Amino acid sequence: MPGPAYRLAARNVIPGPYRAVMVTTEDVRRMALSLPRAEEALVRDRVKFRVGRIVFAALSRDEATLGFGFPKEERAGLVAGEPTKFFLPGKSDMRYNWVCVRLARIDVPELRELVVEAWRMVVPRKVSATVPS
Repeated sequence: MPGPAYRLAARNVIPGPYRAVMVTTEDVRRMALSLPRAEEALVRDRVKFRVGRIVFAALSRDEATLGFGFPKEERAGLVAGEPTKFFLPGKSDMRYNWVCVRLARIDVPELRELVVEAWRMVVPRKVSATVPS
């Protein structure tokens, strides 16, 4: 079995001075499905992750971006703070607690934070407490 250096070399790498490893759709899937009660669903050709019928994260059709649950009152600040990374959803989705992120602009630890916090918005506190921050 190949070692860690081989696995890193095989993944997508963001160009630039820091050469951070880019998040893949498999990273998103692994992270979301590791959470209690989470399941994957294909809805209108889009992969969505949900608890029951409530979606907490969804990949775009081209799998370049991820929509995720985020408090409405804080999303403008998130987008304004890092507009090359985050953006608001389409007009029809503005009524939801939702923000989108370009997967090429984040790393795995940041993905974990975004997905886990989105998941926490849709599960009971007792279930949320079973997953460390």
